[in-house]
Parts: sequence; structure tokens; C-alpha cells
Amino acid sequence: MTGGGSSIPEVQRLLAVLAAGKRCAELGTAYGEGAAAIASTAASLVTVERDPDRIALARERLAGLDNVELLAGDWRDLLPQRGPFELLFLDSGDWKEEPYRQQALELVEPGGLLLKDDMTPDFPKPDPVREWFFGHPDLLASEILTTPETAAIIAARRA
Repeated sequence: MTGGGSSIPEVQRLLAVLAAGKRCAELGTAYGEGAAAIASTAASLVTVERDPDRIALARERLAGLDNVELLAGDWRDLLPQRGPFELLFLDSGDWKEEPYRQQALELVEPGGLLLKDDMTPDFPKPDPVREWFFGHPDLLASEILTTPETAAIIAARRA
């Protein structure tokens, strides 16, 4: 678990693999480590962060990456007109609330992928995040271990 600070190397590699050649978006840039991993293989990335201190550090980390657009503000206001995306990295906490879950899902084109990291394997039930991913009729999801102590959920949006 990163505590919102940065992406672990295992997740960075996963992001790079999933982003290869795709139009991508990220909710919650933080310090830009996940964004840099996505940008390393993506066709394009739009990443959004609200915290001014995090944005300043992310701008430094992402400087010179021509395929990255770093936006300051609320993803709910900034991303809908830029989508749909082929990969959406859910790296902020505010998407978990309804109706924002559905708004996040609508940013992904049919056949596109969503990724949520920082999951705890064997988390006791109820777990609203897992319930949403595995119970949503428009998603086909799988959970993978990123380390022995952390997991990620990858889901494809059904056509």
C-alpha cells in the first residue's frame, strides 16, 4: 500500500504493460510516478490532480513527456470532454462514491480497461470497491497480486 504517495514498482510495470499504444487517463496524478509509467508506453495520457503541491512535483517529473497532459482540478469536470479512453487508472479516492463510479466508467470505451491498485488481498467483507468491480454488469474483472501484500483489480468494459 502506498498511502497515496507513489506507485510501487510492480504497479508501474503493470501500468506500462496495460497502457501500451493506448489513449489513457488517470484520476489522481499524485507525484506523477504512475503517470510516468503509463506515459512510457501509451499513445497519450491525460492525468488530473487537485492538490497544488502534488501538481508542482508531478509537473517536474513529467516535464518533457510530449504524450502527457497534466490537468489541475477535478476529473469530473475535466475528463468527460476528453474521453473516451482505452485505459483508465483509478488512482484517486473520490471515484468510489456514487454516482461518480458510473461517471468514471463512462470515461472508458467499450472494450477498454480500468485499473485500481492499492488493494489488500483477503480484505474482510463487505468491500464496496470489489463488490462494484465484480458485481457491475458492464464489467469483467479480475484481481491479481502485485506483491504478496498488495493487489490490483483489472476490469474490461463490456461492449
